[in-house]
Amino acid sequence: MKSKTRPVLNIISSLIAIVFVVLSCTNLSAQITTQTQATVQIPAHFPGSIRLLLPPRIYAVPGIEMNVYFDNVCLVVNPANYVFDVTCTKGKQQSERWTLVATNNDMGQFPFVLEVRDDANKIIARDESILQVVPRNAGAGLPVTVLTIGDSLTHAAVYPAYLLDLCKTNDNPRITLIGHVPNENNPDVRIEGYGGWTALRFMTYFNATNRTEGLIDWKKWNSSSSPFLYPDGQGKFKADFARYCQEFNDGKGPDFVTILLGCNDNFAAKDETIETSIDTMFKYYDMLIDMIHQVRKETKIGALLLVPGAATQDAFGANYKCGQTRWQYKRNQQRVVERMMEKYGNREKEFIYIIPSNINLDCMNNYPILKAPWNSETKMEGARLNNGVHPSAEGYRQIGDTIFCWIKSQLATVSVSGK
Repeated sequence: MKSKTRPVLNIISSLIAIVFVVLSCTNLSAQITTQTQATVQIPAHFPGSIRLLLPPRIYAVPGIEMNVYFDNVCLVVNPANYVFDVTCTKGKQQSERWTLVATNNDMGQFPFVLEVRDDANKIIARDESILQVVPRNAGAGLPVTVLTIGDSLTHAAVYPAYLLDLCKTNDNPRITLIGHVPNENNPDVRIEGYGGWTALRFMTYFNATNRTEGLIDWKKWNSSSSPFLYPDGQGKFKADFARYCQEFNDGKGPDFVTILLGCNDNFAAKDETIETSIDTMFKYYDMLIDMIHQVRKETKIGALLLVPGAATQDAFGANYKCGQTRWQYKRNQQRVVERMMEKYGNREKEFIYIIPSNINLDCMNNYPILKAPWNSETKMEGARLNNGVHPSAEGYRQIGDTIFCWIKSQLATVSVSGK
């Protein structure tokens, strides 16, 4: 019996040992997998399936809040399904954003890294940027001319007026806005922004009936000619920015031009047509840039990244019934941002800059809100977003904050160089 039992015990011991080895290898494999995910080199720019995209620079000035809203920099239906992880020595990370109100002790440039993880803690996207904090007194006292070009977001004239307000203290430049006056009660606010307009319209629409020496009747703004087009003396028209500057800026090219277009240019696009739609926009956008630089090549042109629409379908339903979904608009807007980054990024030597207006807009709280009963059978009221693409005054001011910080960053360089 003993001689027969020993082989059986040996077999059992061997089986136990094999099981132990298998279990150990399984645990080791799991550890290796975890360690590999933690140590694998993820590329600096890894958009992943969610198309994560940060601007090259995030501009900040002491006393002005700057944010990166996570939903604004990626293409997901619900950002709450992901973990966003910021690495930066400045600011703080909250549920929906990274945020910073810089102080005078925060001057400098700082790496900014954003990683996105899934519920298994796997990094599914990663991108990097530079946070640039410039002095509060950058450009103090310098006379600066600014031309703002755009569609209805500029036509509202809120962020241009806010730029003037921001510059009322002694620490800031003396900004003069150039262009037409949309409101005679506030003659210092001058813009070239018209509801529904596109880059194409700015470079091609001429109506001699409503065009007299550059003046635009704001009661007929939708049928007025482009402010940059003039009769050529042969019964046609041409872009003549030099003449525009003669009428509106004492013959000088502006110091800064900001362009906020893309909403109307691509609003009706679908996934199948968005590339062609953007190509058309760029054709005339480039004409605008070339027209401006023909007069003064040193004019700094800020291409504002198209801002996202409101955060819910309620807002789009309020404006467009069943004609547009928030998701399709977000897909279009994100693709416009991607292509603008590719085309106009890294062109500072040509005096073309990316202004990251898309990152600093609270699309949930800074769009118009309507309070009403939830349905016809209840008196209980709820709040729904009520405008798809036009922010509230608070949202427009966030756009203004971004432009202001960009202008200050450029003037900080001017102040140091003494030019």
